[in-house]
Amino acid sequence: MTEKDVLLCAGAIDAQRHRDRLGVSQQRGAAAVEFAMLLPLLMALFMGTVEMGLILYNKAVLTNASREGARVGIVLRSPKPTVAEITDVVLQKSQSSLISLLPTDAPQVTVLQSSPAVWPNTLKVSVQYTFKGYVVGAVMQALGSSSLIHASTVMVNE
Repeated sequence: MTEKDVLLCAGAIDAQRHRDRLGVSQQRGAAAVEFAMLLPLLMALFMGTVEMGLILYNKAVLTNASREGARVGIVLRSPKPTVAEITDVVLQKSQSSLISLLPTDAPQVTVLQSSPAVWPNTLKVSVQYTFKGYVVGAVMQALGSSSLIHASTVMVNE
């Protein structure tokens, strides 16, 4: 092998290394572009998951608040609790525990008592709350509805 052949081989090896380095840097750029394109989708999925967790948590809070309100309303005492007292109990139990990403209105409470002469004498406490969020709320508004969370409890008076 002559000196000229050795120099040609060395030049070819250097050129191959240079091409390899260019390919790696181009691959890094492609990965960054792909990540930048997928990042909004991944963030939307993550935020949607967080918001669905908050909706389920708020549903549990409202269910517990409606149970507490119904329990206050059916306990035997004289005089019987008024609708306003039952509503206050439900609002106290729910408002401090509800979590929302955006400002929302207070829950709406409905108390329905059956006639005392009718058996079983039932009391129904219903709570409605509109959840507002960035992802789930936006999707629900785009579909023309709101993400309304509803809980209801019916108990028989003692």
